[in-house]
Amino acid sequence: MSTLPTAALTLGGVALIAFALRDIFETLLHPEGRGPLARGVMGTVWRMCRRPRRRRSSLLLAGPLGLLLVVGTWAALLVLGWALVLWPQLEDGFSRQAAGQPDLWDALHVSLITLTTLGFTDLVPEKDWLRVITPLEALVGFGLLSASISYLLLIYPALARRRSLAYEIALLREAEQQAGLSPEQLGPAAAERLYSDLTSRVVGIQRDLVNLPATYYFAESDERFSLAAVAPYLLALARRGTDPDAPENVRLRAELLAKALDDFAQTTANRFPRTRAASTDEILAAYARDHLIGNRT
Repeated sequence: MSTLPTAALTLGGVALIAFALRDIFETLLHPEGRGPLARGVMGTVWRMCRRPRRRRSSLLLAGPLGLLLVVGTWAALLVLGWALVLWPQLEDGFSRQAAGQPDLWDALHVSLITLTTLGFTDLVPEKDWLRVITPLEALVGFGLLSASISYLLLIYPALARRRSLAYEIALLREAEQQAGLSPEQLGPAAAERLYSDLTSRVVGIQRDLVNLPATYYFAESDERFSLAAVAPYLLALARRGTDPDAPENVRLRAELLAKALDDFAQTTANRFPRTRAASTDEILAAYARDHLIGNRT
């Protein structure tokens, strides 16, 4: 193998490894989860699952399927990148028991078993620098596995918080419809506590959405647990609390809730399937349409 192809393969492999590691870092470690590859894969899966004539069950698979594809894409890029780096070295830098000229499949084999920390087979590095970088690949593979598991452990509690808030709002709406008593009529102290609690939880959900963008792509089978379904009611509730006749402390808390919902709406509009809607009402309606395909709402 000539110098030029060897250099080209090595540079190409290093570029793939660097791109994958950067995307992993920006997705798993950056406070705003900015990995472009991960977001592109999740968004593509979401759009495919939302195509016309798709069933609701398809949309429910978008989040878990997207996460699997993201991790699989990272692993594939790392395997291919390391394989391109190792391929030119297989003939002279590795001891080989089997006869024949080593090819790309041998390089992929070595890269895969190294990344997955399974060890070596009939190809063992002999050059000193190869004996150093192959354990580094194993370390990267172990780090990818650990980071992916940690990421999953962060996503599902965030989803649980979102579902819990949505269910509480759904129960509040149902109680108001049945009893005919709106929350702002409970008394200044109770109304203030209610608005304060809802504001804190909306802010928390909005930060979850910024820190863990993958949570956007998880739909709910039951509308009672879907924030997209109940957010318009929550906005209406906040605006009722800002009525000039309401006590000053209640108005303040209601205005904070309305502002938190404005920020949440802008986050969904700017970071995910973009909408040209200008008002918070329109953005939340678009958010509901994006999540409630096949439902009554």
